[in-house]
Order: sequence, then C-alpha cells, then structure tokens
Amino acid sequence: MVPRPLGGTGLRVAPVGLGTVKIGRNEGVKYPGSFALPTDAEVAALLGRALDLGVNLLDTAPAYGTSEERLGGFVKANRSRIVLVTKCGEFFENGVSRWDFTRTALEGQIGASLKRLRTDAVDVLLLHSDGRDEEALAQGAEALGEARRRGQARAVGISAKTDAGIRKAIGLVDVVMAPFSRGQQDLGPALAAARKAGLGVLAIKAVEQGRASDPAAAVAFAAGQAFVDCVVVGSLNAAHLEAAVRAVE
Repeated sequence: MVPRPLGGTGLRVAPVGLGTVKIGRNEGVKYPGSFALPTDAEVAALLGRALDLGVNLLDTAPAYGTSEERLGGFVKANRSRIVLVTKCGEFFENGVSRWDFTRTALEGQIGASLKRLRTDAVDVLLLHSDGRDEEALAQGAEALGEARRRGQARAVGISAKTDAGIRKAIGLVDVVMAPFSRGQQDLGPALAAARKAGLGVLAIKAVEQGRASDPAAAVAFAAGQAFVDCVVVGSLNAAHLEAAVRAVE
C-alpha cells in the first residue's frame, strides 16, 4: 500500500488502518454476532501481521475496554512504525457508556490513556462523540488544543457522526473520523469539504459492522474516495485484514 498524507497533519498513513475495539471489549457493541476476546498471543499475531502488511495506523480508545492496555507493549516496541490514534470523552464502565467533555475529565482521561499505551504522546487524539458533535466540540476543542500544545498529541480531531459536526470541525481541529460506506454515503459531502479544507479524513464502518456482503470490496470502495485518507477496519481475523489490503492495492 502506498501511504497517503493525513490531511495537513504531516502524518502519512496506509489507506487501511486497524481498529482495535475487538481486542478489548465484546459487550455493548453492535456487531451481528458475539465473539470472544482474543488471547495475548492472538493479539500479538494480529498486530504483527498488520505491520507486515503495511497497516501503520492503529485506532483505539479508553472506551474500548482493555484495548489501550493490551496495545501498550506493542506500541512501546514499535512506536516509530505506528500512527497511533486514541480518543477521549467516552467512559465505558460496568457495561454502560457515559460522556464527559469537560476539561477536567478530558485531561484526566488523556493522561491515563498515555500511561496505558506506554507512550508520551499519540499521533492523533479525537473527541469520542456520542452524536452530539457540535456540543462535544464546543466543550472539548480547547482541551484538545492544550493537549497538542503540551506535546501529548501531534494532531487532534473528532470522531463525528453528523454532517453539522464535521462541518463545525473545519477550522477547529486537524482530523475528522466518521462513518462512510457504500450503503451509508450521507456524510460524504461534509467529509469532502473537510478534506478540501486540509483536515485528515478517517472513514469507519466501511463494512457496516460486518454486514457488507463483500467486506474487502467495501473497504476498497471507501478507500477509493478522493476525500478518504484511511479506512479503519475493526477485525480480529488477519486473513480478512489481508484481503482488505489486497483489495485496496
């Protein structure tokens, strides 16, 4: 895979990235079937294969259960090869999510994430919106900027769910993440506007949480859009990840 610029961040990412919710959390998720969390050996094999395939972006979040903690050792050993993305604002506790975008909550969560990930800084730090994107940005954008100034993040942004949220992000942050797939293209115009304005664009849910009839082709479709820098795929199956990479290539 040929790396692409992530907007104007100065980062370069493969067109396929790896989402890691499934290595740390299997409750309160919206996949069509249940699944067991992988063993440590299975996680190591998956992450190693991802790097071998050229997949350099790893996406995680504190709300992904034990994902950050399980990534920590791999991140420490391979930090220079990874574009590391995490989020802040969502707290998943006792099987339930809550959201808090106050400065105190975000600063505490960011610090805890860096400790779990065993790094001094992430490459991209995103607000983990629950769909109230504009409210999340209004409350949290300043704290993100401070994290970037402190050197805790190279770039900042939002994991958004709405057209209005993506458009509000323009001029406030560096990166936007949002759902985009062959069957869900509603956010395409807003994402194109964000990319034109210089923001990096990360597409998620390209395989519609496992419901796409041909997942590899679905990833290739999303990655083929001019405004998409990277499609983040959440998978525990290295063969499925490889198929997506080959389809994009």
